[in-house]
Amino acid sequence: MTGRSVVTIERHIIEEERRFPQATGAFSDILYDIALAAKLISAQVRRAGLGDILGQTGTTNVHGEQVKKLDEFAHDVIFRAMDHGGHLCMMASEEEEEIIQIPPQFETGNYVLLYDPLDGSSNIDANIPVGTIFSIHRKISSAERGSVEDVLQPGFKQVAAAYVLYGSSTMLVYTTGRGTHGFTLDPSIGEFVLSHPQMRIPSPGKTIYSINEGNARHWSEGQRRLVEHLRGFDGELSEPYSARYVGSMVADVHRTLLYGGIFMYPADSLNPSGKLRLLYEAAPMAMLVTQAGGRATDGERDILDIEPESLHQRVPVYLGSDASIETVRRFVSEGARSPVTR
Repeated sequence: MTGRSVVTIERHIIEEERRFPQATGAFSDILYDIALAAKLISAQVRRAGLGDILGQTGTTNVHGEQVKKLDEFAHDVIFRAMDHGGHLCMMASEEEEEIIQIPPQFETGNYVLLYDPLDGSSNIDANIPVGTIFSIHRKISSAERGSVEDVLQPGFKQVAAAYVLYGSSTMLVYTTGRGTHGFTLDPSIGEFVLSHPQMRIPSPGKTIYSINEGNARHWSEGQRRLVEHLRGFDGELSEPYSARYVGSMVADVHRTLLYGGIFMYPADSLNPSGKLRLLYEAAPMAMLVTQAGGRATDGERDILDIEPESLHQRVPVYLGSDASIETVRRFVSEGARSPVTR
């Protein structure tokens, strides 16, 4: 025995709920269900290559992307874990074109769940870490089973956000607006155990930048100058940044949370509005990073302040330490919306 108190995610949620005597328990139940879905998906990710779960389904999603079998599995697991509890009025998924209604045989509640079932799924066949992203809002419409108004809310109105990283270990990181906390799945007991309480992004931290430099020829002049600055080409930095890019947003942002630096997915001439989805990726990750002491911007605006206009709206994304985001604003704000090519 080490004498160290073991705090499971269930215990942590209960202790947080006790701070609010008026709580009904519905919000806590949603978080429990998310943890259950994460365990089920983790089990299948661990078995990738042993069963018929790798490869593509032969269909495309709303974004025109090939759907992986594990994408479909993760989407279905989350829906079935969340549809019957009576706490949600509706859901929305990156994989579905329209809002997902709660089946009529089940009661509805006062919350909305938005999710990206399997971020970075193009990497799964190569055994590279992937993840799941969640966002929770309170219902604001008068419709019993919700309306599009309930989904199209700005990030600052989120009541919780979470991601699950399926890597060398499975980690669930979540916030309810009272700090960002990380839990590691202990396979010996089948429980998420608190391993990273009150996560804080180091500032300045390690000088690491994360971006797909294969898109460099499509960047704006400001974005190009930013990366040249980070690499030390302009002579302003005493120590240039190092480049690290996994290609799974969850993995890259998780590293940024732990080590510091900056994650970037900018607009470019091919994707002038950006590539990442505001509701399913940018806003929940922005809440998590902000609650850990970092910042999130699209190059001009705080991501949490952006008013969504559509279910699958895309935005440029910059997440990182305060100092790194100040550097982004210095180089990118003027040219973020005017990408050029060479």
